[in-house]
Amino acid sequence: MLIPVVLFAVGLVLLIKGGDWFVDGAVGIARRFHLPELLIGATVVSIGTTLPEVMVSATSAVSGHSQIAYGNAIGSVICNTALICALSATIRPTKVNKNTLKLPIAFFFIAAVFYAVIAYTTGRFSRPVGIILLAIFVIYIVVSIRQMKAHPEMAEELIEETGEGKKDDPVWKMILLLIIGAVLITIGARFLVNNGTLIAEALGVPESVIALTLVALGTSLPELVTAISALAKGHSALSLGNVIGANLFNLVLVCGVSATLTPFSIPANSTIGGFNSSLVVELPVMFAVMIILAVVPLVKGKMKRLQGIILLAIYAAFCVYQFALA
Repeated sequence: MLIPVVLFAVGLVLLIKGGDWFVDGAVGIARRFHLPELLIGATVVSIGTTLPEVMVSATSAVSGHSQIAYGNAIGSVICNTALICALSATIRPTKVNKNTLKLPIAFFFIAAVFYAVIAYTTGRFSRPVGIILLAIFVIYIVVSIRQMKAHPEMAEELIEETGEGKKDDPVWKMILLLIIGAVLITIGARFLVNNGTLIAEALGVPESVIALTLVALGTSLPELVTAISALAKGHSALSLGNVIGANLFNLVLVCGVSATLTPFSIPANSTIGGFNSSLVVELPVMFAVMIILAVVPLVKGKMKRLQGIILLAIYAAFCVYQFALA
């Protein structure tokens, strides 16, 4: 049992560091060849912190562990919202620019409604569904780039505050970072999936529970690090925008890639009132925490400490419920 736990932790470290180096290398190369800042901001930096979830879910789906692929995406949305954003709101409530939040929030709920319709009607994410989710991702990127063309300061702020890429570094170093980062992400994802499965089996806990809690928390660590860094610099609004974007990518990119590679069904480990517990608990909780997170900033233009406290309480209750149910 000790070895799987150690390797699971090693996998988390490799994912985080690999994702960091991959983004540094990619942004550095993009800057060296004078690609537009707005393109970097809307694509590489935004996707960078979601790479761990993509690799873990894709690896899980291909290796036949669809419960981890499904649970990781939903769990990461809940973790990002009810833990990471909640911490930001609780520690340092801040004003936010409502206009910059409208696009990712709108796309998130469009994707979430489509996701929920598939889950409640068929319970299976087929290859066509995966392709549609990836199409939503592409449309979002295109619309984001157009928006940033109209407001280039958005992309500049994103690059500046995340500190990604140094155009003074030699090209070989950037390429090396890119390659090493990709290798570490791949190895880390494999360690996380394989050993997360072993831990689940040893504890008698369903894979979906491990994915919804431990794996989701682990792959959300890049977002948590970004949020802490933003808080330290007094830019908690930045972490809010990044997390909402990451939540969208978890649905359309993470699940889209997984379903396109290997279609999967919603795990049916337990039922509540004769219904799949995932449909009764996980999806409603995902919608609830996102609504709690989004409404106040959109209406008031700021985060509230009470928001953060409520979300943290929901996350704690969600984790307790998952392990109690197992």
